[in-house]
Amino acid sequence: MNNVQDREDFEINLKDIFDKLIDKWLWFLSSTVICLLVAFIYGKYTPPSYQIKAKLIVNDDQKGGGMAKQSGGLMDLGGILGAKNSVDNEVEILKTRFLMEQVVRDMQLNIVYTKKNNFVSRELYAAPFKVNIIKGVDTIATKRLEVIKVKVGTFLITTEGFNKEVTFNQPFIINGIGLLQLEPNQAVEMDNGVYSVTISSIDARVAYMMGQLSVNASNKQVSIIDLTLSYPIPKKGEDILNTLIKKYTQSNLNDKNAVADSTYRFIKERLNVIAGELGDVENNVENFKQQNQLADMSEQGKLLVQNTGEFAGELAKAETQVIIISELEKYLKDSGNSRKAFPSSLMPQDMVFSNLMAQYNSLLMERERQLLGLTEESPFIKNIDQQIRELKGNILSNVESSKKSVITTRDKLRSQLSSADAQISGVPKIEKNYLKLARKQQIKQELYIFLMQKAEETNISKTANISIAKTIDPPKSAVGPISPKKSLFYLIGLVAGLIFPLALIFGQDLFNTSIKTKEEITALTSVPVIGEISHNTSEDNLIIANHSRSAISEQFRALRTNLSFYLKTEHEKVILLTSSMSGEGKSFTAINLGNILALAGKKVLLMELDLRKPGLSAKLGVRNDMGFSNFTISPAIKMADIVKPLSINKNMFIISSGPLPPNPAETLMNEHVPNLIAELKKEFDYIIMDAPPIGIIADAQLLSQYADVTLYLVRQKITQKGQLKIVEDLYQTKKMKNLGIVVNDIISKYYGYGYGYGNYGQGADEKWYQKFFKKQ
Repeated sequence: MNNVQDREDFEINLKDIFDKLIDKWLWFLSSTVICLLVAFIYGKYTPPSYQIKAKLIVNDDQKGGGMAKQSGGLMDLGGILGAKNSVDNEVEILKTRFLMEQVVRDMQLNIVYTKKNNFVSRELYAAPFKVNIIKGVDTIATKRLEVIKVKVGTFLITTEGFNKEVTFNQPFIINGIGLLQLEPNQAVEMDNGVYSVTISSIDARVAYMMGQLSVNASNKQVSIIDLTLSYPIPKKGEDILNTLIKKYTQSNLNDKNAVADSTYRFIKERLNVIAGELGDVENNVENFKQQNQLADMSEQGKLLVQNTGEFAGELAKAETQVIIISELEKYLKDSGNSRKAFPSSLMPQDMVFSNLMAQYNSLLMERERQLLGLTEESPFIKNIDQQIRELKGNILSNVESSKKSVITTRDKLRSQLSSADAQISGVPKIEKNYLKLARKQQIKQELYIFLMQKAEETNISKTANISIAKTIDPPKSAVGPISPKKSLFYLIGLVAGLIFPLALIFGQDLFNTSIKTKEEITALTSVPVIGEISHNTSEDNLIIANHSRSAISEQFRALRTNLSFYLKTEHEKVILLTSSMSGEGKSFTAINLGNILALAGKKVLLMELDLRKPGLSAKLGVRNDMGFSNFTISPAIKMADIVKPLSINKNMFIISSGPLPPNPAETLMNEHVPNLIAELKKEFDYIIMDAPPIGIIADAQLLSQYADVTLYLVRQKITQKGQLKIVEDLYQTKKMKNLGIVVNDIISKYYGYGYGYGNYGQGADEKWYQKFFKKQ
């Protein structure tokens, strides 16, 4: 049984919801039309956006099988610095703000030209003029200039706080931007349309462009980078992406050339010094020969040169190595060179030194790249700095060790050369001194030739440098725009058009505090519902008199029947009508309830006892100059003087309120009132008292002593749920006799399933469109 009941309740709830939605069909139609119209306007007037794509391939040693094994501190960062070429690093470099800022400055992307056509402004790539910022302010405020051609070569420029005619190349100042001038673009002819120029700061434009750029590694197994840019103008978007790739490639080559440039500068500095020293030595040799008139050497001298030649050559090489290593040591210890690439190619025979130098320079370049997007305080940068310091210490140790070894070799060669000199006697002292000068000249020549050779090798290696990445798919725009997607907007508009009314309807239910259904009444109070009156679609209050066969008339008949169960004896005649507040239909119910009782042949009296805001007599068209208040004031006025017949039914009478008294509550408590009620009960079959709202004042409770049944009016969608506490309290405390609820102004589709009496005895209600055409 419970399952059947649950299923019926579920079906009832679904039908209630469906009926509620159907009733608001006009909301759904209007909302859908409006949302689709908004979607159409948005799609029509939103600038299209095209997607430009490009692909780069990176020569990454970490991809595939060519992983380079690096040791020591380079592995501390989880392999990020482990190889010279990392796809992940290159992706981050391409995303850096610094790189995009170069593009914005190079292409002047912070100055955007648009033209208005048919209420739509579209960006121009090639405008008929160019705005140059001769001298900008520190922080440029975003401003929009309107440029209108006045005559050939003269233009009206308008913006906030500026309205002036200018000519080409004429400087003018705009607050917030700086000193500007217009330059002609001969390639584009200017018409009489309205042009706009939006000038923004470099930072703002860079932030916008970075939001339009996407850089990703397409696959972790390959070293290909996908670049995607969204822009309204396809050609301009392609050029922007090309410029970005060009700047990235140039930056990468600059990094690679940094070591070669550093080595070349070091060599050139040393060559200048050695050239001077070599010149001095050669002059000394020449002067010595002239001063000592040494034209030819003796046989002993020639023998000395022959025996010591091999040692002299070796000594010259050793001296060269000592000088080179000493200069490298000095270079490393100089704090001004701590962030400069190290000239690593000067000691190619030392593999340990070469590897340390390669790692050191790699870390320096990596640090420069990371600083494009990080700060000096970043933990990543501090980690690199720590590794640089450790590597520098290792390099210095290696240099010092190599220096000691080379000095030992040099000293040994010097000793051997001295021994060879001593073995040959008889060589004139002059020739011996000459040979010493000649050897010194030879050492300088060896060093000079060595440095010249390294300079050429460095230049050759620099020309062989290529970028880490190569474009394999140049920037190319898609054929059609990626946005706005009109079909998607129409779908969103359609869905939004349905969601908004749904949210509004169910939102009203969620935040609704008024009574809407019978279930809400029964849940909030145990007072029985003894009458239910439908919504009166007409402005006529006399429903029973003028529409006796309507559904509302049948509902009043049902109420009359239900009252018979409360008024069981002939002495129970008084019906009291009250409510929570005014406007809930007490007077309407009193008139029609009295009329339905009168149609049964009963003599009915209506008493207008709302002495604060009477409305019953006005609805019935009865004069209110003589009534209840007069009776309580003047003993000379009798009952017959205040009882007036009603024209709507011969069995209906009324006692109006009379003039409004200054003390309504005391008037109702007048000593003559009980006698009046007693006399009226003898004269009439039913007495209906129209009392003030009990939720506001206590007058109704004063009258409850005379009532045999109290009808508490609840109006659908007007009476608040919290106000039912009043009637529940009256019922529980038994302050009013035979209390019952009458629900008024019911719209059946909201009130509950199965409610209503149909169209008893009359034609079907006209549809809205039938009423519309009838009005026409």
